[in-house]
Amino acid sequence: MSTTYQLDTSTSRAHPTPAPMKRLTVPAIRQRKVDGTTAEPIVMLTAYTARQAQLLDAHCDLLLVGDSLGQVIYGLPSSVPVTLDMMIAHGAAVVRGSYHAAVIVDMPFGTYEGSPEAAFASAARVMKETGCAAIKLEGGEAMAETVDFLVRRGIPVMGHVGLTPQAVNVLGGYGARGRSEAEAAKILGDARALEQAGAFAIVIEGVVEPVAVAITEAVSCPTIGIGASARCDGQVLVTEDMLGVFERVPRFVKVYENLAETIGSAAARYADEVRARTFPGQEQTYQPRGSKLG
Repeated sequence: MSTTYQLDTSTSRAHPTPAPMKRLTVPAIRQRKVDGTTAEPIVMLTAYTARQAQLLDAHCDLLLVGDSLGQVIYGLPSSVPVTLDMMIAHGAAVVRGSYHAAVIVDMPFGTYEGSPEAAFASAARVMKETGCAAIKLEGGEAMAETVDFLVRRGIPVMGHVGLTPQAVNVLGGYGARGRSEAEAAKILGDARALEQAGAFAIVIEGVVEPVAVAITEAVSCPTIGIGASARCDGQVLVTEDMLGVFERVPRFVKVYENLAETIGSAAARYADEVRARTFPGQEQTYQPRGSKLG
């Protein structure tokens, strides 16, 4: 485990305290891939809160504070309306809740595309105000100059190619990418451009498997698949998707638990006990000292 816990007597909640463990670094992640091979695949999940980070930290190499929090946390129709303030608030919470995994924070739409200088201003604020290890941005060849600008100024960058959700209005939906030869070649070119610009890893999302495999074989930095291929150098999923919090999930998600059913069942039992006046019981109430009530 990467943490121990102290009981806060004022709130009766357990808070994590650092255990003697060094947090994973961006160079350590980059060095997982040697001569085109990653012997130990990279594990990444999304996290948006301190408690979620505590629960996931021991099992993950990377925690991604994804702009998917727009839909997952705020009920927005897409990630496009997500703001830098949202990302910073959640990013800082995840950093506070973790001690082992390297934390990556998504750059939201509109905060980095205008110019490398604008991207640096936004990314520097994210790094300073959250304490994260790196930022992630979407886009391939068009963003290569920006990636190079950031990396040269001390900001590690994770790239993202294929299905890029922030560009959903241009793409026309969330369908798989790379089905045509032209599109497949473009995605491969995007990945190569990001690698050459200095990205330490690249997320490949929602592409046909042969394209994901070709990219993984073509670039020297690790690839992180989501709806791509098991042959990528690592994998990422939205945690709430893989835990079955939502009724519908993308085709590429494997649901490992059904928390929606668990939560609904617990809430129903609670409601029944409240209405029957059987909760709270004596174990959940405070009695006068020495009282023989009950």
